Amino acid sequence: MNADNAHPDTGLLAAAPSELPEAAFDESALEAAVPDDAVPNGAVPDDTVPADTVPDNAEPGNSAPATGTMSTDRLAARALEQRLLGGERKLRRREVAAGAGVSLLSARKLWRALGFPNLGDEDVAFTERDQAALNTIVDQVRTGKLTEEAAISVTRAIGQMTDRMVVWQIEALVEDMVHQQGVTDAVARKRLVDLLPSLVDALEEILVYSWRRQLNAGVQRLAVRAEAGLASSEEGREGDEDDAPLPLARGVGFADLVSYTSLSRRMNEKTLAQLVQRFENKCAEIISVGGGRLVKTVGDEVLYIAETPAACAEISLALSQAFNEDEILPQARVAMVWGRILSRLGDIYGPTVNLAARLTSLADPGTVLVDSMTAAALEKDERFVLVPRPAENVRGFGEILPLELQRGRGKGLVLD
Repeated sequence: MNADNAHPDTGLLAAAPSELPEAAFDESALEAAVPDDAVPNGAVPDDTVPADTVPDNAEPGNSAPATGTMSTDRLAARALEQRLLGGERKLRRREVAAGAGVSLLSARKLWRALGFPNLGDEDVAFTERDQAALNTIVDQVRTGKLTEEAAISVTRAIGQMTDRMVVWQIEALVEDMVHQQGVTDAVARKRLVDLLPSLVDALEEILVYSWRRQLNAGVQRLAVRAEAGLASSEEGREGDEDDAPLPLARGVGFADLVSYTSLSRRMNEKTLAQLVQRFENKCAEIISVGGGRLVKTVGDEVLYIAETPAACAEISLALSQAFNEDEILPQARVAMVWGRILSRLGDIYGPTVNLAARLTSLADPGTVLVDSMTAAALEKDERFVLVPRPAENVRGFGEILPLELQRGRGKGLVLD
């Protein structure tokens, strides 16, 4: 769907009603209320009292400030909110939709894609920056740069990725304060409100910088070099493979920690968090150095991809070796498969991914397994040795001939 054929009643370009309920523009009510999600822990603020009426003896963390006042913690949280949102919440959802010239339904589609909670007509929840952002998204459809489906998909990607990023960053900062300052988790979370104002600009700058670099790398991987990968994947194929119609050729790898479940049951929260962080940090470093991409981590398992069979093999061997030599982490089972995949929603899909997952469960601790087609793509490379293993009946694939991948000539990945 594009700007010309978007449905006039339900598409993103559906026009706002010519007249809105009078309540939507009741200026006397604009100052009345802030929605619950604007205040920590859902507390109900008293926004009608000027900030300078807070008594001089008010203490941080005071859970019961004098009637008609706001605690120091609440004032700090409100100031941080206004900075992050670009000002005070003065607009209701119908006003924002009308300002963008679209229906409330259209606006809600985009807000849901961004992961925002549902709000009522009377909630004064938006700022002028929200208005500008909605205009920006809608304009991409109006000008024909994006279809409605693409606009929603791209918006959802931004919402999901930034949501996860923010949770990660907050937990990292809280954990650091707990360790460095010797405070409790609850105290660290309160202090975070005072710390963030000094970090916001730097974090925003790094975010934009990283996004531009990652976008450039993604264009190279997913567009410029895609045909080269498909051409190299033809070797050893008969044309009737399950993954033949899929558009990208990649090396797909899994690394799975051995005995993670039993270990986690014996650990306290702090020790388990340190183990998980050590695992993810080590995986991210090795995969990055090897030129691959970490697709996702799920507890004790990591999924990664690389553009060539050799690059994925080097990463796989380096991961296996790193866990074998680590004094804290257990060994890992590792497997990789070279084949075709579908990349959607930041994840990857297809028979190649499924086979790599199945092979991981068959690998012995501290070893790397590949299938016969991957072995054929690597067998002429002196950096690798392939040792046949007995045939295995793999669910969904029938009988396959796995091979153990071992180090041949060369040093492998060098982590400096």
